[in-house]
Amino acid sequence: MSEVVVVIGAGQIGQAIARRISAGKHVVLADLRRDNADVAAEVFTNAGFDASTAVVDVSSRESVRELVKTATAFGDVTGVIHAAGVSPSQASVETILAVDLYGTALVLEEFGNVIARGGAGVVISSQSGHRLPALTAEQDAALATTPADDLRELPILRPDQVRDTLHAYQLAKRGNSLRVMAEAVRWAKRGARVNTISPGIIITPLAKDELTGPRGEGYRRMIELAPAGRAGTPDEIGTLGALLMGPDGAFITGSDFLIDGGVTASYFYGELAPR
Repeated sequence: MSEVVVVIGAGQIGQAIARRISAGKHVVLADLRRDNADVAAEVFTNAGFDASTAVVDVSSRESVRELVKTATAFGDVTGVIHAAGVSPSQASVETILAVDLYGTALVLEEFGNVIARGGAGVVISSQSGHRLPALTAEQDAALATTPADDLRELPILRPDQVRDTLHAYQLAKRGNSLRVMAEAVRWAKRGARVNTISPGIIITPLAKDELTGPRGEGYRRMIELAPAGRAGTPDEIGTLGALLMGPDGAFITGSDFLIDGGVTASYFYGELAPR
């Protein structure tokens, strides 16, 4: 039986992390679209990895459970990279909350039941969660600990409370980091760790949709006025992910890591601050 790394959302960021931590392990590349998973698996196989594919809809508990069953058939799950999601320009409010918020809670719940001792997980969140104004302590606790199947019934997520798709995305991503904090306590009972990475604009197909979408001008302005003066690359997220999931990150769990080239800093204290 192999050690198994599960990549949920077989895009560039998930692949970049998996390449750094999966030598000698079996990689399950799961995506909503079979062709995305197949393309990623071909890249991994050609690079010498042992890889297989699966189809998963993270907004379905039955589908996530089926992925757990598929992964555990190969061996002990020692790594979970959850990189599936939709952006504000790609989906409706309802879909964003179903995939980015509820889906993440499902993945953490279901894989938290099987993660192996010494294992680690990472959830890809977003800088957007850091730009949402502070919530109340009660709202934070509700996003962190409400059972997944009840999450979308929270008052803060009612249709009359969510202004638009960007607001839904910010709430979902704030919810991701809070949920990971709470799940880190549960995962620790199995001897495992889990953290969140909140990237800024990383050049991937999703980012290109945003850069050419209705908010494209704002995203291009973020890149121009960020302290780093550029967008990021998936490999830079991969480097951080490898730290968090490897032995050098053994003391890190329940934490969120903002990696955005300084966009959030500029939003609060620089040229990107709302006027």
